[in-house]
This record gives sequence, C-alpha cells and structure tokens, in this order.
Amino acid sequence: MDNSNHLDSADSAGNPKEFVEAEGEITRKETDRKCPDCGATMDFDPLTGGLYCQYCGHKEAIDDKDQKPQRAEELDFSSALNKDNCNWGAKKKTIKCKSCGAVTIYDELELANTCPYCGSNQVMEEQDVDTLAPGGVCTFKIDGKRAGENFKSWLGHKLFCPSAAKKAAKPDQFKGIYVPYWTFDADTTSPYHAQYGIERTLKRGDHSETVTEWHNTTGVYHCFIDDQLVLASTRMDQRILESVWPYDTKNNLAYKPEYLAGFISERYSLGLDQGWKEAQKSIRKKLSGEINQEIIDKYDADSVRSLGFDTNYTNIKYKYLLLPVWMSAFTYKDKVYQFVVNGQTGKVGGQTPISPLRVAIAIIITLLLLSFIFRLGR
Repeated sequence: MDNSNHLDSADSAGNPKEFVEAEGEITRKETDRKCPDCGATMDFDPLTGGLYCQYCGHKEAIDDKDQKPQRAEELDFSSALNKDNCNWGAKKKTIKCKSCGAVTIYDELELANTCPYCGSNQVMEEQDVDTLAPGGVCTFKIDGKRAGENFKSWLGHKLFCPSAAKKAAKPDQFKGIYVPYWTFDADTTSPYHAQYGIERTLKRGDHSETVTEWHNTTGVYHCFIDDQLVLASTRMDQRILESVWPYDTKNNLAYKPEYLAGFISERYSLGLDQGWKEAQKSIRKKLSGEINQEIIDKYDADSVRSLGFDTNYTNIKYKYLLLPVWMSAFTYKDKVYQFVVNGQTGKVGGQTPISPLRVAIAIIITLLLLSFIFRLGR
C-alpha cells in the first residue's frame, strides 16, 4: 500500500504533520547525544549497553523511564497495513552502493566511504525515503575488537585457505550492521494423512529378509510457532547469515535510536506480505518434520511416507526487529568474500578461498597414511 500521500499530512496514527515534525525534532535533540566533555557524537557501546565517546572515553547510561526494559510489541498481522510508522526518532540519510546496489541507512552526520557488503568505495547519498521504523532491536553484545579476534581464530583453523587470503582479510575492518528481520508467531492446525511403516523380519529358508508393512493414518497436529525468523533483506547472503544463528530474539529491546548510534542499519527490502509467504515455507518444513516424528512416536513406526497436510494459521503476530551483525569483505583473485560475526554470541560464518595446492597435499598425505596403515595390517 502506498502511504506517501497520507504521510504528507499525518502519520499512521493520525497525528498532524506539524506534530510529527515537532515530536521528531524533540526526539533528535534527546537522542543525538553530544559528549559533555569534548562535544563529539557518542556511539552505542556493546560492552556497557550505554553510550560511549570514542574520542575521550566518556560514558553515559541510556535513560529509561521504566524500571523494566520494554520489549518489542507483537503486532497483529491482519491490520499491519494501517500501522506503518516512519519516524526513526533521529535524522537519517540513505546511502546506495553503485557497485552492488546495497541500500543502507546512516545517521545524518555519519560518513560512509566504503560499502560494508562488497568493500567498494563507490557509495553515494540518495534522497530520503519513508521506511517503516523497527519495533525492536537486539543490541550488540560484543564489540568490534572481540569480533575481529573471533574471526582471526576462526580463519586460522581453515587449513585449505591460502596464506595470501588470510593476510588480505583484516580483523580490524569489521563494520557493525543491524540487519532487518521479520519474526512471526501463529497458532497452527494441520489435518494430515500419511502411511507409516512397521518393519518385520521374515525367515526364508537359510536366510532372512526385512519387509515393511504399511498402514494408513490420519490426524490433526497443533503447533504454536514462536518467532519464525525471515530475513527482510534481499541483498544479504541468507546462507552466510544462517551460519551464525541462532539469535536470542526474546532478548530484544523496544526500538530507541540510541541503540543504533555509531552503527549502520539496513532498511528492509522484503515487504511484510512477502515476508509472511517466506515464513510459511519455513514453517511448512518444520511442521512436516514434527508430524513425521509424531506419527513415528505414536505407532512406534520405523518410517513414514506419503505425508500430506494443509495448515490453517490463526492469531498471526509479527515484529520488525534489527539483529546485530559484524561484517567484513575482502577481494581475493577478483572474487569478493564476505564474513559475518553474530553480534550477540560472537559466532563466525562465511566462505573462504580454497588453495588447490593445499588440498592436493592433504590428499597425498591421506593416501600415504592409508597405505602405511594397510601395510601394517598385513
């Protein structure tokens, strides 16, 4: 739905444009914190959960009027289109990479000179665009230094990675990025039909054979889906990001722009409707495995085949979360390699170049060892 005309005069809650602008200005003054000691802009500090001045070391807590930190609200999917909110709380600018096309959102005063996705310096500022503000943030728990150390250790264990590539990948060049995700909750009801197999051993003369007896079954499987994650970026490599899962999405905080201070935040490029379609694909795989297991447990079966089921979804809720990732990229022999570190846990993922020479040496050594063991056994 195009809300551009609506947003010209009021926000999604119906507030007049003048109120929204005034509220945004107050929020900017409150959240674009300046260091009281040196006047520099303060960044979010993963180690303390507060704000930190990288120039003089001054630290401040992020004020919260409530005793207990607020979590992201679970929103009703059926009425989501009427609840858009484009006020990020701090003035932003949109940057586009001319090399790979990635679009990211920065603080207005933050300089962008390299693309965090492909390492290119061909970045340019675009015109401002209205984007749905996130409902919650899983903040960084580890800093860039720790991310670099974890990456260095991880890369050191990649035996087939060329030494030149290891030298080209710099641990101190990680950038902190908040990656957009949709999460979905739903109650599911799945009527199913299938066949389950019971194995029997039959003796036929001097030998025996195993046969499977097949039986029909039907049933209804109920399951609550909690925080099904869907990557809301079409630019990111989903396989690399999934290699550093899981995230503790329950440990989120209601969105405040202070949490993003000093970090890059990518806006979503996969809309909510498409996100739900992708979620259903993952949910169906999950349900298929669980229904199979339920049938096996119920009948003490050995196998299941011909499973068919339809799923009815009710009470669908969603959240728009930003998840923390440390990312680095380098080019080796004209190919770009990306590495990511989970900003909550420090888990490292990515693909590395492979040295054919090292692989060949490993194969030769393995063959020599097998030959030696074979000779000892004779």
